[in-house]
Amino acid sequence: MLRVSLVFMVGMLLSGSVFADPPKSVDGRLVDEYGMTLYTFDKDMPGKSMCNAACQANWPPAMAESDDKASGKFTLVAMEGGKEQWAYKGHPLYHWSKDEKAGDTKGDNFKNVWHVAKP
Repeated sequence: MLRVSLVFMVGMLLSGSVFADPPKSVDGRLVDEYGMTLYTFDKDMPGKSMCNAACQANWPPAMAESDDKASGKFTLVAMEGGKEQWAYKGHPLYHWSKDEKAGDTKGDNFKNVWHVAKP
């Protein structure tokens, strides 16, 4: 798990973000450009993330780059500090820190409030 997390973090550092493009649908779930599963949080408000600080350590936001633009059902949600997070139909999108490889869905139904994002 540590190896994959380090690879993921290095990729984020090199690219400056997790995405160059909006998320996409693969096998009935939304994923980032690396095929990592994205999740939604039941406690979020439309267009507003309720996952902050400690929460983001386990559920990193699907960050958008400064030049990314909303497209179709994919929107951008303003975060503290002026950064933006990808959202689907207004629901902010997140990664699960314990997913190790593309296709993992280990965060699905975590505490009955985290779910795989589906198109």
